Parts: sequence; C-alpha cells; structure tokens
Amino acid sequence: MKVLVTGAKGFAGKNLCARLKNIRDGKCRIYPGLEIEEVMEFDVDTPKELLREYCSRADFVFNLAGVNRPKDPKEFMEGNFGFASELLDTLKECGNTCPVMISSSTQAALDNPYGESKRAGEHLLRNYSRETGAKVLIYRFPNLFGKWCRPNYNSAVATFCNNIANGFPITVNNEATELNLVYIDDMVEEMVQALMGKEHKMTGPEGVNPEEEFCAVPVVHNATLGEIVRLLHLFSVQPETLMLPSIPDGSFAKKLYSTYLSYLPEDKVKFPLKMNVDARGSFTELLKTADCGQFSVNVSLPGITKGEHWHDSKWEFFIVVSGKGLIQMRCEADPQGEIREYHVSGEKIEAVHMLPGYTHNIINLSETEPMVTLMWANENFDSNRPDTYFDPVKR
Repeated sequence: MKVLVTGAKGFAGKNLCARLKNIRDGKCRIYPGLEIEEVMEFDVDTPKELLREYCSRADFVFNLAGVNRPKDPKEFMEGNFGFASELLDTLKECGNTCPVMISSSTQAALDNPYGESKRAGEHLLRNYSRETGAKVLIYRFPNLFGKWCRPNYNSAVATFCNNIANGFPITVNNEATELNLVYIDDMVEEMVQALMGKEHKMTGPEGVNPEEEFCAVPVVHNATLGEIVRLLHLFSVQPETLMLPSIPDGSFAKKLYSTYLSYLPEDKVKFPLKMNVDARGSFTELLKTADCGQFSVNVSLPGITKGEHWHDSKWEFFIVVSGKGLIQMRCEADPQGEIREYHVSGEKIEAVHMLPGYTHNIINLSETEPMVTLMWANENFDSNRPDTYFDPVKR
C-alpha cells in the first residue's frame, strides 16, 4: 500500500508519518496483514509537481494540511478549503478514487472564519464522494496534545508543558475552563485503523444533518486548565521529591506526563540522586510512588554485611544485579529458630522476599568486588514511623 500524507511536517503529520514508516520498515508489527510499501510526504515546501505524482500512485490519502494561525483570516479559507480543493481536483485528474481522510475540527460547528473554512472542506469532500464514489472519512478533532507539538502557537497543553519544563511563567485566565483532548498516539492509532478500514464512526454533532457521517478518535479526555497545570507542577518537582504521581494505564495523567517529558531541556534530562555513603558502601533512593512503594539501590563493599533488622508490616524485594552474596533471615518470634539462607548473584538475577516479621541481612561474599542490589519496599520510607528494628540474624 502506498500512502500519501499532506501536512506531513505538522504536529499530527509528523507523528502519523513516524508510525507509518515504522510499519513500512517492519519495526512496528502490531498490525498483522498491514503492509505499507511507500509513505509519500507532502507539505508547503514540497515541489508542487510532486502532488500530481503522489496522487496518481496513492492507495490512501491522509489530508492533514491546514491553516490555524494565519496573519489574515482570509488565509483560513485559502489554506483549509483551497488546498483540499486542489488535492481533490488532482485526484480526479489522475482518475484515482482511493479513500481520502480529512482532518476537520470540532470548531467546524462554530460560526467563525476557522470553523467556516473547515466546514467548507467537509462539504467539498462529501460532494467529491458523491461525484466519484470514493470513500471519504471526515474527522472532527478536538484539541490534540502530545510530543512534537509546537508551543506558544495553538495548543495550551504544549505551551504549559514547554514553559513549566523550562522554568518559564505561564498564564491561566480561568482554571475552570475545560478542554476536550485527544492524545496524539490515540489519534495515530485511529488513523492506522482507518487505513485498514476499521475507522470509528459517529453521527454529526448538534446542528449538523444527522445523515452526515463523521469519524472520531474513540478516546477523548476532559480536563480543566487547573487540573492540567496541577499535574504538570507535580511532574516538574519529581526529581526533587522522587515521587511519581499515580499514572494508571490509559489515563490522561500518563499521557500528559509523556508529553511533558518531551519538552525537557537538555540540562534537565539528567538529575542527581542523594547517595548515602559510609564505610560499608552506599544506599540511594531512586523512585517513590503514590501507592506502590519505593525503589532504591544498595552498594555493599567486599565482605560487608548490611541489614540485621526486621519490620512489622513492611516487606521488600532484594534483587542482586552485580556481584555475589548471601541473604539470611530468621523469624523474629523464634530467636533460636532456623536461619534461612539464599545465595544470590548478578550472574543469575533472582528476587528474594524480605518477609514481615523476619530479621534479615545481606552479605557481600566477594573479597574484591562490590555487590549491587536493587531494592523495592512496599511503602515509602517515613522517618517518623520507620517500622525498622535492629536485631542480628545470628545471636
């Protein structure tokens, strides 16, 4: 299949083309049976003569080209309606009736220059379909957000992400303002589904002829400006607090965090961690979570024993990733009881439970090499309630 993408250098176009090229090159194998031979990219700086060539060869057209921030309102109609007209005329001249997708906007239902230009493009496409019999897909997108979106242009999310990531001020006129948002990867996924003939359809919004069919991205998030800014500030202080906010799978918070990170400047990509160093080695907290405990890394110098303590309710995983050692534990309720022993090594990575009510230690058996242990605890450390009591495993 040969795919033409207009507006290929725009926010949506870049992301869609990246996915299509990964499918073309065999790097993305999540769509069995979908084969893409060529991705033809067209934008404002592409030689005009290539449009006809691309239209003659395309098996599917994604028209993502458009104007949304012109100097003169007249450019809305020229950029949104005018180019769509040129594209469809070229397809007709080439006798190509392949499916055509057009990116419209929810503002097409509004009476403003931008909405009028988008609505005109929709009518143009429907007339084209009636005339040629070609399949057409009209998507009225709400606000799109995600990586590679241009800040300080037409996306509040992109502007907030960029400014907070870079330490620039932001302005929120009304925190209660609610946005309908579609994540760019959800939009791209829907475009691939459309390419395979599995688009999601819906009837037109209020005020539009119900017989006119629209397509839509099935996943839409609703968030206020205040909620967006609050989340972004939580993300921005994570290097200091180590606290990762709750980001459930598929949630707006998870998608917003990925978006925020894409705007980090070079000097904020790396950040220091506090190493607690003594004669035995070091201990460093890595990451804390809202409801799933914390991660740390422990370095034990040759021959060193660490631990020799127990917990009432806290429990941990010890995972040795480098070196070799011995973990010992004993039930605290039986001072003379059995001592369990577990040999661990970075050559065979295994996880060992540190059981509640069992005093435990970890011994570096090497005389020359440090031992590195990744540790997870089921709760974040609270110095006021540490739930940690010293008692040697061997008495």
